[in-house]
Amino acid sequence: MNKSQPLFQNNIVFTLSSMGLVGGLIGLIIGVANGSGFLGLLIGILVVVFISIAAISTGQNENKVRYIICAFFAFAAFYFLGIVGIILGLLLGWFLGWYLYWLYLGKYRTKLQPYLSSSQVLWHYLFRVICGVIFVFLIMPILVVMPLSFNSQDFFTFTPEMLKFEPEGYSLKHYRDFFTNNEWQRSFKNSLLIAPVATLVSVSLGTLAAIGLSQSHVPFKRAIMAILISPMIVPLIISATGMFFFYSHVGNFLEDTIGLDKNFVGYVKVILAHSVLGIPFVIITVTATLVGFDSSLTRAAASMGANPIKTFFKIQMPLILPGVISGGLFAFITSFDEVVVVMFVGSTNQKTLPWQMFTGLREQISPTILAVATILVAISIALLITIEMLRRRSEKLRGITPS
Repeated sequence: MNKSQPLFQNNIVFTLSSMGLVGGLIGLIIGVANGSGFLGLLIGILVVVFISIAAISTGQNENKVRYIICAFFAFAAFYFLGIVGIILGLLLGWFLGWYLYWLYLGKYRTKLQPYLSSSQVLWHYLFRVICGVIFVFLIMPILVVMPLSFNSQDFFTFTPEMLKFEPEGYSLKHYRDFFTNNEWQRSFKNSLLIAPVATLVSVSLGTLAAIGLSQSHVPFKRAIMAILISPMIVPLIISATGMFFFYSHVGNFLEDTIGLDKNFVGYVKVILAHSVLGIPFVIITVTATLVGFDSSLTRAAASMGANPIKTFFKIQMPLILPGVISGGLFAFITSFDEVVVVMFVGSTNQKTLPWQMFTGLREQISPTILAVATILVAISIALLITIEMLRRRSEKLRGITPS
C-alpha cells in the first residue's frame, strides 16, 4: 500500500458513523428548508457515507480526493442553486473532505496527550462543539441583520434578488436615509454628546473610587464596593424608576432655584444617570489592574518629595492606564447603547440613537433601523478590539505573557 495508507485501520466504522451523523445533520437542514426533513436526513446520510466509502477505498492521495469531493459538491450545488451554489458547494466539500481524513487518519489525536481515553477525547471535542454552538446561537442575529441592512427593498426579509446575489437586490439607501434624515441625525448627535461626557465622569469618579478602595486602611471596603457596583446587579428598570424620582427633584432644583435652562438640565440629568451606570465598569477594570500594581513605587516617589497628585499622574496613572481606558470604553458602550434610563430621565430633546431605534420599531417599521444596528455593531467590534489590545498591553506591563 502507498504512503497515504491510513495509520489506524480500526477507524473505518467510527469514521463512517461520524460522517453519516454530519451528513444527516446537513441533509436535515436542507430538507427542512425544502419541506421534507426526514427525506433530507436520509439522503444526507446515504450520500455522505457513500462518498466516504468511495474516498477511503480508492487509496489515492488525500489532497486529490479532497479536490474531487469539492468538485462534486460544487457541481451538485450549481445544479440546484446556480452560481451562488458553487461557493456553498466548495465550502461544504472542503469541510467534508477535511473532516473525513481528520477522523480516518486519527489526526484528532495528534495534539492530545497519548494517555487520554476515548471518552476523554470525546469530551474534549464535544466541549468545543458545545461552545461553538453557543457562539453561533449568540452571533446569528447579528449575522442576519448586517446583510439585511443592504436590502434594496423596504423589507425585513431576504428578497429573491438578495439570495441570488444579484446587484439590483442590494442598495445603500437605508444608510443614506440615516445620514440625511433629521430625526436620526439629531438622535445620533445626542448620543455622541451624552456618551463621551458620561464616560469622562464615570472614568474620573470610578478611577478615584478604585484607587481609594485599593488602600489597606479603608474600612468596610466590601460593603462600599458592593454599593458602588450595585447598578450592574439591580435590574435596569428598577434603577431607571429610582433615577426618575431622584433626578426629577434635582432638575427642579437646577431650574427653579439656580435658573438653568430646561434643555441643559435635561442633558445634565441624562449624563449623570449614564455616569452611574458606567462607574461600576470602571471600578472593576481599574481594581483588576491595581492588583498587580507595586505600591512601593508610590512610597519611593513620596520619599523623594513628590506630592500625591504628582505621584498619581507620573507613577500610578501610566501603569494603570490600560485598565482606565478599558473601563472607559465599557462605560462608553453602556451609555451609547442604553435606552431604558434615558426614556425615564430624559425628554424628546435628549432622544438618543437607541431611543430613536425603539421608537422606529414601535411607531414605524423602517429598515433604516437595520443600517443603524449594523453601524452600532461595527462601533462595538472596534471598541472590543481596542479593549483586547489594551488588555494585552496591560499584561505585558505587569510581566504576564498575553493569553
